[in-house]
Amino acid sequence: MNAAKFALFVACLLPLARLFQLAGGPGLGANPVEFITRSTGSWALILLFATLSVTPLRRLTGIAALAGYRRMLGLFAFFYASLHMTIYVWLDQWFDLPAIVTDILERPFITIGMVTFALLLPLALTSTRAMMRRLGGRWSQLHRLVYLASVLGVLHFWWHKAGKNDVLEPAMYGAAFALLLAIRLWWWWQSLRARR
Repeated sequence: MNAAKFALFVACLLPLARLFQLAGGPGLGANPVEFITRSTGSWALILLFATLSVTPLRRLTGIAALAGYRRMLGLFAFFYASLHMTIYVWLDQWFDLPAIVTDILERPFITIGMVTFALLLPLALTSTRAMMRRLGGRWSQLHRLVYLASVLGVLHFWWHKAGKNDVLEPAMYGAAFALLLAIRLWWWWQSLRARR
């Protein structure tokens, strides 16, 4: 691992280190479980969008080496999504399966959150070079699920915050994703025009 990748690895662990640091005092607030759940969910989205930002940055800057950071960012996005899910199942629901099932069926933002995690799981499991070789062209098709997972992740956050009439932050995430998608659609449109 080169110095830049090591620095990125450490940077991706800083949000988790901050949670441990805050846990040593009153920094987690009156509802620590909610604070940790929100924090890990937010960082999962941030790192998911950072992953989607790699290709545009690589193309705009001409720095091909940036592509080498995409997998690490994607895996850290899944890592924080896994923490987000684990905290919900463990500290929020205490492994009460009937309560979790009821929550999934009755609360749309929980339903969408579970679907989002289910979409991210195969992406993480197939992120190795061996799986890329084994799946061939199907690997790229499978990993396009990241766009659907991103949309559902924003929707999960939006519905959660809409219940509290506070949608500014999820709207910002939605705008970031819309920009990343618009860049890709523009390039796709330009490539179609170039073939004519």
